[in-house]
Amino acid sequence: MRVRLTVNGRPRTADDVWPGESLLYVLRERLGLPGSKNACEQGECGSCTVRLDGDLVCACLVAAGQADGAAVDTVEGLRRGDELSPLQEAFHEAGAVQCGFCTPGLLMAAGELLERRPDPSDADIREALSGNLCRCTGYEKILDAVRLAAARTATAITTEPAGEPS
Repeated sequence: MRVRLTVNGRPRTADDVWPGESLLYVLRERLGLPGSKNACEQGECGSCTVRLDGDLVCACLVAAGQADGAAVDTVEGLRRGDELSPLQEAFHEAGAVQCGFCTPGLLMAAGELLERRPDPSDADIREALSGNLCRCTGYEKILDAVRLAAARTATAITTEPAGEPS
């Protein structure tokens, strides 16, 4: 079957998709987007987290055919040209990236949280990231990174000049 998606804002097509193929497989192997990681294949670790029509999902649990016609946002979509997103920069600066296997899912979950709640509490952050497992960092640096990104976003919003009067 053919699966048509809008991935990171661009129309994409995958041909010869077999019925049981996962969205994760299509993204990584057919569309050449390896950012979402293939770890547990059971929706337990969050390494393959993407946004599907605005909702966070584990791409390993979504049949590719179910995503036909959908909008998919992956970790690759966070970058703007050669620049890291503020969230990616915060992860780098806070030392929240070690082996990097969990990082794509954590970035997607944290990004969704910050869009929904720009000034999250620690409890909000922990809840938002609860579906993502990390074996390396002990989570504190990840929490620091989300706090840093939230603080920078809040600072950017309050320091932007007001628009010109009409």
